[in-house]
Amino acid sequence: MRTGFVSAGCAYLFLFLPAHVVARAQSVSDGPFFARRQSFGIVAQYSNDSSHILIGQTEQRKILNLGVSYSRRLVAGRIVNWQYDAQIFPVALESDPLTTFLTTETSPVVASGGESGAPPLVKCAPQTTTYSYSINGVTYAGSQTSYCEGRRWTLGEGMSPIGMQWNFRPRRKLQPFLAGHGGYLYTTKPVPTTFAGSFNFTFDLDAGLELYRSPSQSIRVGYLFHHISDDYTTQQNPGIDNGVFQVSYQFGR
Repeated sequence: MRTGFVSAGCAYLFLFLPAHVVARAQSVSDGPFFARRQSFGIVAQYSNDSSHILIGQTEQRKILNLGVSYSRRLVAGRIVNWQYDAQIFPVALESDPLTTFLTTETSPVVASGGESGAPPLVKCAPQTTTYSYSINGVTYAGSQTSYCEGRRWTLGEGMSPIGMQWNFRPRRKLQPFLAGHGGYLYTTKPVPTTFAGSFNFTFDLDAGLELYRSPSQSIRVGYLFHHISDDYTTQQNPGIDNGVFQVSYQFGR
């Protein structure tokens, strides 16, 4: 009887245990989606510098944006969760370096003087130009050097109503994502130079990670290429390229 009991136990192991293991594996792999139908978010963006990354030419521009976002699920599968994503920034700050001009005269007398707080230039590297001209037989000659010194912040507001986000591995709590947005920025002064515009177009390309604390709450951390341009609707369009850090808290269901 003991032999029969052992045989029955072995038969159970061979027949039912594999099925139980497979069922358990399927239940783990077929776990719930971390993909809300719609969600709202609180968003903060900051960039400490700008440079010629792709299109923009201006240097040493800073960005600080505070706003909200709205996401809605479009397609959710095993591999990707495709969402519509829009952002509104009631507080959009852009910072430009001011310019100092230092003039050194060598003729008819040796003298020097400067002007601080002048409007921002496109480039911040020191630039020196020489001059020489005559008036009533008197020759005036010297040089002028310009460089960035000081800073001003310009207040504005922005909106990116066109946006998409793709979250990968939506069954996992930690999901890599790609995103992109298009919109506008309106500021109280022309940026990034005096001859540019107060109304600029914007677009960004994002990459990052989204960590779900629960099916309804998550935190997004990303890094994005951000571009500002007035599309030559004004006299000057140097454009601004920034690498921007972004953090947002998302909630919904």
